[in-house]
Amino acid sequence: MPDTSVSEKNMPASIKQSQTYLALGDSYTIGEAVETSASFPYQLQQLLNEKGLNVSSPRIIATTGWTTDELQEAINKSQIDPKYDFVTLLIGVNNQYRGYPLAQYKKEFESLLNQAITFAQGDKTRVFVISFPDWGATPFGQQSGRNLETTAAEVDAFNAANREISNQAGVSYTDITPESRNARVDAGLVATDGLHPSEKMYAAWAQAICPKVFSRLK
Repeated sequence: MPDTSVSEKNMPASIKQSQTYLALGDSYTIGEAVETSASFPYQLQQLLNEKGLNVSSPRIIATTGWTTDELQEAINKSQIDPKYDFVTLLIGVNNQYRGYPLAQYKKEFESLLNQAITFAQGDKTRVFVISFPDWGATPFGQQSGRNLETTAAEVDAFNAANREISNQAGVSYTDITPESRNARVDAGLVATDGLHPSEKMYAAWAQAICPKVFSRLK
């Protein structure tokens, strides 16, 4: 008879059932201006696999330029089975960029977060929210003609809102915004388009999120 005393926890990752990952967001989730493998969801998957987990390639629902309402519309049109092992959510920069009201963002972000929890089998500990970076720190931002102090203040206000909503829901929150401002002095943090994060910045995001996801999935 086979030895059934060995738990799945001790099985080699290659023979465990794959853990599934849903990534919701915008250009910062698809990795605009970098290779797909360099985006933070794929780098996160790689880090988790290196730690011995068997995480399948992420399903990504994200498009450059999306606001919260546009992400919501895409979710409504997608066939999403609420059986993912974990979910990441990063959304809001385009709301801020277009001048949408903060109150509208709060309402729509909370709705998206509740959906993310549903997609994670109703388990809030398997949902991971990431703040969005300060685009004003990039070459694009410097040349935009915008008041960058105002931009930074608005970015902080929108991220304070998504942090508060995440904390109230009991969801993990990773603040990558302060580090994103290092793009002012480190050109290596920005992709060739002068706006989006480089592989290097995405790697820092993945490394910040990885221990939180790993501790929940191991």
